[in-house]
Amino acid sequence: MSNEEITYIVGGGCGLAVLVAFVMLVLRPALQSYSGFWPRLAAGFLSLYVLATFVGLGVVGGLAITWFWDRIEAGG
Repeated sequence: MSNEEITYIVGGGCGLAVLVAFVMLVLRPALQSYSGFWPRLAAGFLSLYVLATFVGLGVVGGLAITWFWDRIEAGG
């Protein structure tokens, strides 16, 4: 198994873990908070904004690590 394949497997596993955590910690409680169809639909839709924020923070964090990697590697 090459290093690239290992990277893809680890990235996929992390993505799956994040998706499960989002569903269990954000989406499920939001949907269980309401009994009607339309409030549940609205809560599910609004929880997508939470997911988009999490993804955005992850992208910004990854870009920051990539941008400052030479300073991080050199030890400050």
